[in-house]
Amino acid sequence: MASLKDERARVSSAPRKYQPKPLYIQKARHGLEQKITNIRLKKAVIGVCLAGALTLLMMDYSLFGSKGAWELTQSVPGLFFIVALPLYILYRDLKRYKKTVTDDLQKLVLLCVIIVGAVAVSRFSAEILSTFTRNLPGVGERAGYFAVPVALGAMLATLLFDIHTGIIVSFVMSIFADIIMGGEPLFFVYTFVGSMVASFSVVRCNQRSALLKAGLFVSLANMAAAAILDLYRHMLFTRGGLHDIVAASIGGAFVAVLVSGILPLLESTFKVVTDISLLEYSDLNRPLLRNLMVNAPGTYHHSIIIGSLAEAAAEAVGVNPLMARVSAYYHDIGKIRKPEYFIENQAKGENRHDRLTPSMSSLIISSHVKEGVELARESKLPPAIIDVIMQHHGNALMTFFFEKAKEAEGAESSVREEDYRYPGPRPKTKVAAIVMLSDAVEAASRVLDNPTPPRIAAMVDKIVNRIFEDGQLNDCDLTLRDLTEINRSFNLLLSGIYHHRIDYPGLGIPSGGEKRKLGGTAYKQPEEDKAPAFHHPEGGRRRAMFVGPGKR
Repeated sequence: MASLKDERARVSSAPRKYQPKPLYIQKARHGLEQKITNIRLKKAVIGVCLAGALTLLMMDYSLFGSKGAWELTQSVPGLFFIVALPLYILYRDLKRYKKTVTDDLQKLVLLCVIIVGAVAVSRFSAEILSTFTRNLPGVGERAGYFAVPVALGAMLATLLFDIHTGIIVSFVMSIFADIIMGGEPLFFVYTFVGSMVASFSVVRCNQRSALLKAGLFVSLANMAAAAILDLYRHMLFTRGGLHDIVAASIGGAFVAVLVSGILPLLESTFKVVTDISLLEYSDLNRPLLRNLMVNAPGTYHHSIIIGSLAEAAAEAVGVNPLMARVSAYYHDIGKIRKPEYFIENQAKGENRHDRLTPSMSSLIISSHVKEGVELARESKLPPAIIDVIMQHHGNALMTFFFEKAKEAEGAESSVREEDYRYPGPRPKTKVAAIVMLSDAVEAASRVLDNPTPPRIAAMVDKIVNRIFEDGQLNDCDLTLRDLTEINRSFNLLLSGIYHHRIDYPGLGIPSGGEKRKLGGTAYKQPEEDKAPAFHHPEGGRRRAMFVGPGKR
């Protein structure tokens, strides 16, 4: 019989994947598996409840008096599975292409609310409008169906999610609308055309008045689709065809009115940011931004320039440029509470960091992230903007203070790098990463000697590579091609900002100025190998070879 020592030797010599895991790892794995199981169970419950609710909404209750019990027990489950199949296709498509939706239960609930609400509105409006047109002389029930606002669901899905979600919701809602209208075969085409036009008409909806224009497009698309269907049925040049076209135009107007009323309610309830609300947050007269302009004017100007850089970079890589610009406006609002400790807000004179230890200075500088998150929550900014405020420095090293602390302690320094890093987390989205890159590039460009286009390009490449090598972009899905496009947009914009101008004779404008000081001593960049430098919060600057993205 093998001894205990031999058994331990046998286990330790086995491949790693066959070795028993420590108890804490097993418990953590079990907890994670249990959590995943609970999430999947919640998703299944949401799906069943959604299919059940839609089945109840779309059921034809007039059949209960004319059909027997056996027929009803077949038709009700049949309708349930007819409803469940498009919903399952919708879920699988989003899980494959839009995991941000399926991985967030709140977004799933929002999507379910949109679908159920659109089906409910379609069902009740179909009953009301068909009854109304049936009682009109010479019109008939069929005309009322063309005025049903089926495109409501697709337009809301595009505004609150994206165009991909809007397209797949258009397909699903067209199937459900066809069931509501009595299963008329060609009515699917009419509703699908209107829903697709509704989705594409609000892709770049930057103001609430644009919803009225989208409603006009839906009306025109509905009229064209109704005319084509009536032409196929040999009804276009009859009075019934005219009634159908008029009703179709009214349906587009209904969609615009309903979306205008429902969208703000969904935005506030589910804390979702649309381009329309982003434009409202971009108003520079909002109290938080005005407070930043008055108390920290240097930071305010810095944020405006970063907004332009981030917007151009986001446009280059296919990210929402408005989201990038607005997030950049608010990314440094935490500096409002201690503006005098940041170099862009310091006038010439005494530097407050001269009397502080490096560790204390690093705590003050890093605290602007936490304070910015607090101010953003007090001002009820959207969670997406708060995430950018929290992540725009990642866990980058505040190199200036770290190097200063090591110099103060001498050769036997026990300074830990972790004590001089921002709390994080690192950027999780492309927008947060773009704001981080824009922040670093804008700061470095301020102290670049002779900012010619080649020198600006070299500076941008060096800073972006430094951030990339520090691992700050590991948690977002920026690709190397994206970084190349971002670099190109930075170079173009910065070259325009720092363009050369001719000298104005006779005005006596000086050609140079006093150099900034480092620790009270005039600091001049060496002539050899002039690398781009960063501004530092304590009033000095260092060569870029020493500094990563944590310069502010």
